Amino acid sequence: MKAAVVSSFDTAPRYADFSLPTPGPDDLVVDVLAAGLHPRVLSQANGSHYTSTDELPLVPGIDGVGRDAEGNLRYFVLPDTTLGSMAEQTVIDARRSIVLPEGADPIAVAAAMNPAMSSWVALRRRVRVEPGFSALILGATGSAGRLAVQVCRHLGASRVVAAGRNAEKLATVGADDVSTFDRVGEVAADVDVVLDYLWGEPATAAMVALVTARPDRGKPLSWVQIGSVAGPTAAIPSAALRASRTQIVGSGQGSVGTREILAELSGLAQAIADGVFTIDVHPVPLSDVERTWSEAHGSPRRIVLTPA
Repeated sequence: MKAAVVSSFDTAPRYADFSLPTPGPDDLVVDVLAAGLHPRVLSQANGSHYTSTDELPLVPGIDGVGRDAEGNLRYFVLPDTTLGSMAEQTVIDARRSIVLPEGADPIAVAAAMNPAMSSWVALRRRVRVEPGFSALILGATGSAGRLAVQVCRHLGASRVVAAGRNAEKLATVGADDVSTFDRVGEVAADVDVVLDYLWGEPATAAMVALVTARPDRGKPLSWVQIGSVAGPTAAIPSAALRASRTQIVGSGQGSVGTREILAELSGLAQAIADGVFTIDVHPVPLSDVERTWSEAHGSPRRIVLTPA
């Protein structure tokens, strides 16, 4: 079969032949209809993700939509494997998949599930939020951040503040208020939760600004660390934690168990099928993977690979 094959961590995947392994007793072979080119997939393909085993060759792709032998459309999440979803076929564990609602668009599901899952799981599994909560999204101009604005609203937020560097892009994300990093203290001082896709220096600056400007420092603030686009470490002053009721938690692979993630798939897939979220999707034939690969870096559009 044909697949996007990574033979070196220094080069983009190439459209080439790859052997389909023998499925196990709980496995299904599916014809892949759509596979999202997420940031997590980019780090998988260049060997930089913390789960990387450095094993080559490999087919990238961590999730997707496929059709099983009975004709069902399934959204699936793959374990760490050398046969990802960017292939004509892949092998999935049926227990790590769901049958999609009738009428679901495979491309929309493949595009939105992964980036929306980051905020969806954070708010449903890592912190407790009450209806009417308020949220600050750090790094709101990327595809995951834009969807986080929509997810917060869908899950009951009364106010969402979007923060980023580019004021022009911030104006397009649909938040109630927007802020550059130097103004978060005055714009978002009273929020209940922060969804942080950046970390690094922006997180340090934003946390100090929020705590300093917070009108009631005894009011709980949940800081959920999701991504590290701005850097893998952040220098958090100890006083920022001692002087406020701020808790920092992570949300991602490991801090949220596989069973917990799987339990959230159906609800999120239904919301996507119902058209709750808007996402900028760019479908690309699998055969164009090498040419398209570089376009995914830093783009708010979510590239989805489809059958060649």
